[in-house]
Amino acid sequence: MIVTAFPESFLTELTERNDIVEVVSSYVRLSKKSGSNLFGLCPFHSEKTPSFSVSPDKQIYHCFGCGKEAVEFLARRVNMPVPEEANDRESKKRGRMLALNKDAARFFYEQLSAPGGAPARDYMKRRQIGRTTATNFGIGYAPDSWDALRSAMKAKGYSDFELFDAGLVRKGKNGGFYDTFRQRLMFPVIDVRGNVIGFSGRILGDGEPKYMNSPETLVFNKSRNLFALNLAKKSKSGYIILSEGNIDVVSLHQAGFDSAVASLGTSLTPEQARLISRYTGEVIIAYDNDGAGIKAAQRAIGILEKLELKVKVLRLNGAKDPDEYIKLKGAEAFRQLLEGSENQIDYRLRTVTDKYVLTEPDQKVAFLKEATELLARLPGAVERQVYAMRVAELAGVKGEAVADEVERRRKRMLSAARKSEARDQSRPERQLQPEEKSFRYDDPASAAAEEGLIRLLYLDPSLSGSAALPAPEDFSAPVLAHIYAVLLEKARRGDSLSTATLSGALSGQEMSLLVQLLQKPEQLNRGETALNDYIARIRERKELAGADTDLRALAKQFREKKGYEG
Repeated sequence: MIVTAFPESFLTELTERNDIVEVVSSYVRLSKKSGSNLFGLCPFHSEKTPSFSVSPDKQIYHCFGCGKEAVEFLARRVNMPVPEEANDRESKKRGRMLALNKDAARFFYEQLSAPGGAPARDYMKRRQIGRTTATNFGIGYAPDSWDALRSAMKAKGYSDFELFDAGLVRKGKNGGFYDTFRQRLMFPVIDVRGNVIGFSGRILGDGEPKYMNSPETLVFNKSRNLFALNLAKKSKSGYIILSEGNIDVVSLHQAGFDSAVASLGTSLTPEQARLISRYTGEVIIAYDNDGAGIKAAQRAIGILEKLELKVKVLRLNGAKDPDEYIKLKGAEAFRQLLEGSENQIDYRLRTVTDKYVLTEPDQKVAFLKEATELLARLPGAVERQVYAMRVAELAGVKGEAVADEVERRRKRMLSAARKSEARDQSRPERQLQPEEKSFRYDDPASAAAEEGLIRLLYLDPSLSGSAALPAPEDFSAPVLAHIYAVLLEKARRGDSLSTATLSGALSGQEMSLLVQLLQKPEQLNRGETALNDYIARIRERKELAGADTDLRALAKQFREKKGYEG
């Protein structure tokens, strides 16, 4: 019996009233069309070519936050009341944690204006952070106390264990609890939906760590969130400014650059890059002007360019970071700096150039080797030619020699890539494996037919009445057998089939696999023929598998008998 968390009538109506393109476009830029589908960069893995497909007619989607959270979000969009759900402990815990974070943020904000908040107000004055800016960011103050927040939150009905799970208190050696954040300027981390999911606290004086972030919790993952993206996503600038610290972001916004964001105590991650790509096609890196900042910028470029984002890099001459630059030279000077920012090729080439003394022959050769390797990876022939001339000029050699070397390196690189692709193509079983890494097919040929049968059944539930349909036990892949069994039962009951109504009966990984196989083409105008072909293939592979098992059993018996007689 299939049990879903919400009534299917509610989920069906919810799906019908939420246009899939409109919902997904809020998170992923959809632009490239293929047939009736829209494509964008997949939010779940790094890629250059858009592979995240949205089918407006099928309403096929795989929600970013599976389960009740997604349902509640969609219901709010169309003003639908959400039915009561049983057995939703995790959902309630999540909601409770978000409420706790919001109350904690309100507490910190109030402490900033309280008499005890003088140290934080003095610090803000020194850093020239205005009150309006503090309000926009919800900046607060964690008092120099072991239990100020804990006492305030317990008075609101939260338990020590709820505070601990949210990362707001820690356990002491004697078994008690004490506040995690003390005597710090507090920045609430707010997600793109407006939820307070965590905190970042900046120490007011000297000491380490300079920034302390909330630990990983049910609602907070620092590698998948960005500070101030909730504000930056509203910017009309057309680009995102990526900086290193919260203070840099606050200073930039205060100076009128409202598209600034920062990672949360880590280098830029692929998940954060994908998050950025949902809101812009251009990123300007404004990291600190030191060795660590340069190294971090190089790494960020590599991550961002995989998503086909236009990347530029600021040269902060005369200042260590954006905050200092604005204070020294003003907002207008920083605006001009933005307009004159280097594209990522110029930046990377300059970084290579700075490593070598080009008047020394051995260093000149090393420079040319690294520079031509860099240029060989550029996709455009014109780009390669233009930058080859620049490299030649820097090294004092003939442009033709550099251009030829770039193309030789590129041919070797492409040849290696083609050989690698050919090796992959020679292994068809690898090509037929599901993208969802949690599953593997023992018989890819049979699994391809099993996927086709599921796809047909989903698109045309009336085919469930065919007497020729195989039993789930005939499938070679257990995960496909389970998906098929769920679809078959629902189709024969006359239930609506959609990703929404199936979410309660399938796991998140099974839903991911289902969505992937539904994206493959299928011609319903020859549904009966395709159905019979798939069924025949599944039965054929099962018979072969059975015969193979019998042969192995006979061979074993023969070996045992031979060994006995010998």
